[in-house]
Amino acid sequence: MGLKYRLISPEEEKLFDGFVANHPQGHILQTFAWGEVKAKTGWKPLRLVVEEDGRLVAAVSLLKRRLPYIGKSIFYAPRGPVVDFGNPSLVRFLFQAVQELARQEGAILLKIDPAIPAERTEVKELLKSLGFRLATQGTGFEGVQPRYVFRLSLTPSLEEIKKNFHPKTRYNLGLAQRRGVRVKTDCTLEDLPIFYELLQETALRDGFLIRSYDYFLTLWRELVERGYAKLFLAYYQGEPIAGTLAFILGDKAWYLYGASSNRHRNVMPNYLLQWTMICWAREQGCTLYDFRGVPGDTSPEHPLYGLYRFKKGFGGVFTEFIGEYDLVYSPFYYWLWRVAQPAYSFFRHLLFWRLKSRAGQGGGSLVVGED
Repeated sequence: MGLKYRLISPEEEKLFDGFVANHPQGHILQTFAWGEVKAKTGWKPLRLVVEEDGRLVAAVSLLKRRLPYIGKSIFYAPRGPVVDFGNPSLVRFLFQAVQELARQEGAILLKIDPAIPAERTEVKELLKSLGFRLATQGTGFEGVQPRYVFRLSLTPSLEEIKKNFHPKTRYNLGLAQRRGVRVKTDCTLEDLPIFYELLQETALRDGFLIRSYDYFLTLWRELVERGYAKLFLAYYQGEPIAGTLAFILGDKAWYLYGASSNRHRNVMPNYLLQWTMICWAREQGCTLYDFRGVPGDTSPEHPLYGLYRFKKGFGGVFTEFIGEYDLVYSPFYYWLWRVAQPAYSFFRHLLFWRLKSRAGQGGGSLVVGED
């Protein structure tokens, strides 16, 4: 029968997510559920699968975003596609299918950022041969998804995992336990406002933008209630002082969001939260725990070196992915989009500093609209 492709229906959600969860390239951002999250923020999810003799062999969750004024759109496959990149003919067929869909949907480009280590140069060469171009450079957070992460293997015993922590990390973890910090692991929807309040406090302190509460409510309904995410809250003397939100799919877990109060930071709740999530992920059968983004510049002078040092302390492997790639379908409109994007980013940053100024005067918060 050969290879065939098609879009799946909502009734095939379990089929799609089951394939993604069990594939080595599977990622939470490629699930049907994540597409439902993004559907609430202006994106249209399109789930395409490739079948061989009636069996799924590749999949991609595409997010379509309509561009204003020009009647065109873009395709983005976050951490996708879910395909064996060691099978060039299958990869080629999948991208040909996406291109056909792009013609139907008026997409000017396809953006991908698969979680493939940078040392896999054969994948870079394959993408280049298919017409992809590297979209971002640098050692920071230029891409949509982080290019540099720490990833921890959960295959050793918990005792071995802890033994490989940096001594200072083990000390801070023990300090939190000795001081009586407790982590609530059975959080419900009633706990979400507590976490969001901590997140707002964190954003104001550290100077970054956050999404609205409604966005996190959507995360809860689409991911937590499906078993794809879990909220953890750290308490000290009965007061919530820190929280984290972890994602899980198949044998992988990701640390996505973290928040902490300005109070009682000396009792080191974040170390106990990470350890609790690591233990939870291993209990769920995960073999990999992803700490997510860190700067590629690991020098102590870097402003985010503290973030790098914190995550490095848990013994994970510093990993660089191949990066963000664009496959251009319409060169002119792609050029126009590349010109407009910096202007859009500039106005977002301008809004950010105005919000920060207002928040510092007690007149606002660092919450942005969804994109």
